[in-house]
Amino acid sequence: MLRFAYGAASHVGLVREHNEDAGFAGPYLQLVADGVGGAAAGEVAAATTTYVVTALAMGRPDQDGPTLLAEAVATAHRELQRGARDDDARHGMATTLTAVLIRGDRGTLVQVGDSRAYLLRDGELGRLSTDQTLVQLLVDKGELAPEQVPSHPYRNVVLRSVNGDEPVEPTLRELDLVVGDRLLLCSDGLTDFVPEVEIVRALGTEDPDEAAHALVELALAAGGRDNVTCLVADLRDGPATRTDGRLLGAMTDPTLVVDPAAIRAAAR
Repeated sequence: MLRFAYGAASHVGLVREHNEDAGFAGPYLQLVADGVGGAAAGEVAAATTTYVVTALAMGRPDQDGPTLLAEAVATAHRELQRGARDDDARHGMATTLTAVLIRGDRGTLVQVGDSRAYLLRDGELGRLSTDQTLVQLLVDKGELAPEQVPSHPYRNVVLRSVNGDEPVEPTLRELDLVVGDRLLLCSDGLTDFVPEVEIVRALGTEDPDEAAHALVELALAAGGRDNVTCLVADLRDGPATRTDGRLLGAMTDPTLVVDPAAIRAAAR
């Protein structure tokens, strides 16, 4: 049975007052959610969505990955809708979501937005996710060169998010993972400021927790202009273990979750 040996780190950065990133790192689930900047209560959206996915993953260990993750995104939308209805200050809240769930010997990626997932295999770094942003759309159409993205005035425009206004269809992908692979899931507080060549170098650190903290330090050294969250997870093979994990960023504050009781009921 595949599982993760993992490390994780999150930091508010050097400019922002609140950490709107949320994350969960566990033996079978790695997840990053980034509250969309400029929207109300981004930390609530990120924490609630993280809680939903985590609760369903733990509460339904026999459900297949794609079905569970698709339902989790729909449930998160309904919870954010409820939260906005109950509190006017939460109108407009939204979050990205990128997660990898292990079920047996299979892995599934779910993505909404621009938090990235990478695979490091045999020293080569490749992206498992595709940014759902305006600038990536322009790049795909051949209207913008990749090297122009960092300076583009609309580089932070996210086209898809988990929110309380409209349901979203997540991108789901079955992953071909093997023992020895290393995954990196991260918010754009890393990738907007740290070149991939430096990311590869930091990922060469053997201990995944040290690697995750090294990546966060790189983002801070680059100015720390955003919240930054990094999860580094190595694929291992072994017997089943506890599903407990590490809570990160906004996920560490349970008061940010819209309705934990309703989410736990849905998970059952």
